Amino acid sequence: MRRRDFLPALVAPLALAQTPPVKRKGRIKQGITRGVFAREMSLDDCCREAARLGIKGFDLIGPADWPTLKKYGLVPSMYPLGPGGTIQDALNRKENHDKLEKSINAAIDESAANGVPNVITFSGNRKGMADQEGADNCVAFLNKVKGHAEDKGVTICMEYLNSKVNHKDYMFDHITWGVDVMKRVNSPRVKILFDIYHAQIMDGDIVRNIRDYYQWIGHFHTGGNPGRHDIDETQELNYRFIAQAIADLNFTGFISHEYSPAPGHDPVATLNKAIEICDV
Repeated sequence: MRRRDFLPALVAPLALAQTPPVKRKGRIKQGITRGVFAREMSLDDCCREAARLGIKGFDLIGPADWPTLKKYGLVPSMYPLGPGGTIQDALNRKENHDKLEKSINAAIDESAANGVPNVITFSGNRKGMADQEGADNCVAFLNKVKGHAEDKGVTICMEYLNSKVNHKDYMFDHITWGVDVMKRVNSPRVKILFDIYHAQIMDGDIVRNIRDYYQWIGHFHTGGNPGRHDIDETQELNYRFIAQAIADLNFTGFISHEYSPAPGHDPVATLNKAIEICDV
C-alpha cells in the first residue's frame, strides 16, 4: 500500500472511534438485543456503538457479560432465557413448577444484586391443554414467586408471542389471555413483555391495547412487520406514533429493539434510525 493510500485508511477508524455521542430527547428509555448488530461485531463494539447512539439497556445478555455492558454505562435490562423456562415448555405445566420456582428465584436474586430490572418467562405451548387450565397454572406459579420478586424489586415479565408465524401452539398469543393472568396475580412485579411485532400479528390495534392494558405491561420489544426487520417506513407499523403513545403514558421501563436489519442494511445506521423514530 502506498503511503498516501495508507494514511486515509488509518484515519477512518480513528475518526469513527472519536465520533461524539448522539444527543437524544430521552423521554423513552431505549434498549437493544444482540440481533440488531452484525454477527461479526464483538460485544465490546456493540456496546460502544449502542451507548454512543443513546441506548440505555441491553436485553438477554448473561451474567458473564454484564461487566462489559456496565463498562459502557448500559443496564442489563432483561435476564436471558432459561430460569423462567423456554418458549415451548414453561409455566403452564404444573410439573415444571418446582424446578422453575428454584431457578427463577435464583435469577431474581442475581438480578437484584446486579441492577438487572427484569427476568423473562413464558407461558409455554398448549400441547392440547385448554387455555383456561394453562392460565390457572400460570397464576398459581406466579403467585408463588411474586412475593420474592416484590421483596427484591425485580419484575418477572411473561412474553406475549405470536402463534401464527413464529411460535406455533404458544399459549400466550392474545393480549386478553395475558391480562387475565396479570389481573389475577395482581403484583407490581409481575408484568407482560409486550412484543409489538408479535402483538401486531395476533391482535393488531396496538396503541389501543397498550393504552387499555398499560398497567399490566412492564417491557416492550420492537420489530417491523412483516419479516421482523427495520422499524422504518418499509413495514406496516407506525413506530413513531406507538412510541409517542407509550411516552404519553409516562412509561418508565425499557423499549428494546429486537429486529434483524434487512439484508444489505448497515446495522449501525439502521439502529440509529430506529432510535430516532422512537425518540419522541
